Amino acid sequence: MKPAHLLALLTVGLAAAFAGPAHAADRAEDKAPALDKVSFGTNWVAEAEHGGFFQALADGTYRQYGLDVTIVPGGPNVNNRILLVAGKLDFFMTANTLQSFDAVANNVPVVAVAAIFQKDPQVFLAHPESKVRKLDDLKPLTLFVSKEGIASYFQWLKSEYGFSESKVKPYTFNAQPFLADKASAMQGYVTSEPFAVEKQAGFKPTVLLLADYGFNAYSTLIETRRDLADRKPDLVQRFVDASIIGWYHYLYGDNKPGNDLIKKLNPEMTDELLAYSVARMKDHGIVDSGDAIKDGIGAMTDARVASFFDKMVRAGVVRRDIDYRKAYSLRFVNKGVGVDLRPKP
Repeated sequence: MKPAHLLALLTVGLAAAFAGPAHAADRAEDKAPALDKVSFGTNWVAEAEHGGFFQALADGTYRQYGLDVTIVPGGPNVNNRILLVAGKLDFFMTANTLQSFDAVANNVPVVAVAAIFQKDPQVFLAHPESKVRKLDDLKPLTLFVSKEGIASYFQWLKSEYGFSESKVKPYTFNAQPFLADKASAMQGYVTSEPFAVEKQAGFKPTVLLLADYGFNAYSTLIETRRDLADRKPDLVQRFVDASIIGWYHYLYGDNKPGNDLIKKLNPEMTDELLAYSVARMKDHGIVDSGDAIKDGIGAMTDARVASFFDKMVRAGVVRRDIDYRKAYSLRFVNKGVGVDLRPKP
């Protein structure tokens, strides 16, 4: 078959796939189906923790799903979630399940439609000299915790493990106080702060991942407005599915396209940190573990959300009377999308 004839057949096939059986004939002469414009805001500057989204944009996955996606990076002076609520963005990458509960409590009309991180990456870092081996070993240490951490996961540490705020000092996202005090521990993300400490101080800190001790929040969730999910479920489904595929490609395939885009948008990012972050996400099962093994990246379950809600109620972080089930929807996940892209054992 001549190349020109083959290209024509492929074009017709793509048009039919997007048009559906009833309209395929009408659109067969189109060169390509129209792409739906979609905007997606992240909650921080471009980094490996957002890698699958950038990969799906860079390698053409979003376009294959009929989407013309614009990613709007967040940052210290950017509030993309407000832009989502205002209708300026279509999707937003929210940090964790607690933010979804907070939306319900404050009648913010958004809903989480996929949970990219099965494990929250929150950790504590300790000096090797402190002989920390498990969570309880942190109790005698000075703990550097942010204001946001005190209001969230530290309340869980108090209720579930008996931690005391008397041991806490403010964490200002500066590692120096921790480095100067060997009888201290510092909060961080498993994908970044351990790397920074190694580079800055020349030693590998002990790292404890709170998710491994029962802090079972989902993290890096895809959030959209309720009205968009109701009016355009096909659009939401395609964005979720394409993002999931992007994450499989980023973790297990050639992630250079995604990383190149991250570095373009964030010139301070390095190849070394990107490689470190991806390795830690894989080592700790941050993205691809638990229910995601069978149901695919992005998986969520009612039981998991209910369990986390109960823990946060006991910790006094959320009110018992909110209808937490409004915080998320299982309509768009748990379909096994992309599981065939995971390397075979």
